Amino acid sequence: MRLDNQDESSNVEDRRGRGGIGRGGVGVGTIVIALAASYFFGIDPSVILGLASNTPDPSSATAHKPPADDEMARFVSKVLGSTETTWEQAFREAGTRYQAPKLVLFSGTTPTACGTGQSAMGPFYCPSDQKVYIDLSFYRDLKERFHAPGEFAQAYVIAHEVGHHVQNLLGISDKVHTAQQGASTVRANALSVRLELQADCFAGVWGHRADAANKIIEPGEIEQALNAASAIGDDRMQKQTQGRIAPESFTHGSSEQRVRWFKRGMDSGDLRQCDTFKAASL
Repeated sequence: MRLDNQDESSNVEDRRGRGGIGRGGVGVGTIVIALAASYFFGIDPSVILGLASNTPDPSSATAHKPPADDEMARFVSKVLGSTETTWEQAFREAGTRYQAPKLVLFSGTTPTACGTGQSAMGPFYCPSDQKVYIDLSFYRDLKERFHAPGEFAQAYVIAHEVGHHVQNLLGISDKVHTAQQGASTVRANALSVRLELQADCFAGVWGHRADAANKIIEPGEIEQALNAASAIGDDRMQKQTQGRIAPESFTHGSSEQRVRWFKRGMDSGDLRQCDTFKAASL
């Protein structure tokens, strides 16, 4: 990707490597609380200590910024900056103002407004605090486990989660979550699939607009993102993990669907082409 002229986002919070006792780590008071919780409630003290060690220190401004020589952190920061530029323009065209999300880098586990975030969950967006969370080790999995290497594949992952933020700002997420309340599991899953495929389409809209404005995509890189979208389709994931495919349990969409909707956004650059909820066929 050509990101040399792209500014890094100022909305990146680095929570990696927050261990130890003292400022930014685990204090004596926390240890006492952990031991008390263990004694009175039977809670494993390591759970509390683990969460506390990943809690960012608000008194230390520099602790929130990735180090300047961290190439991967700089890369995701530039990708986030590109999404900010793209969505600010798109919202401006619609007569509204875009509020950028925070991108949180963490290792292992981290507290979020949606509960404890874990590396095993993969990258995710929390609407309650409007933050995207990612353990950068996921990119190693993307390359080695899912066989989807490349910078644009990595950028697609960020753009998809930012797509969920756009859905949140537009009120789409709330409508879906309301519709899921009281619905059958199959119906709730089907709505989740449409939400995820729309986020894929929004990721494609970002790719189209960012490339049109700054020529950020190198030859062959679009295929990287399409490969990544395909690699994390529900059907391929289920085949890998359980040896069989159960479409009624899909929550993100099949490989074919994810590729189709990302490509739809990538080809058009038009949010109106991303209405998965009115589509007769996905």
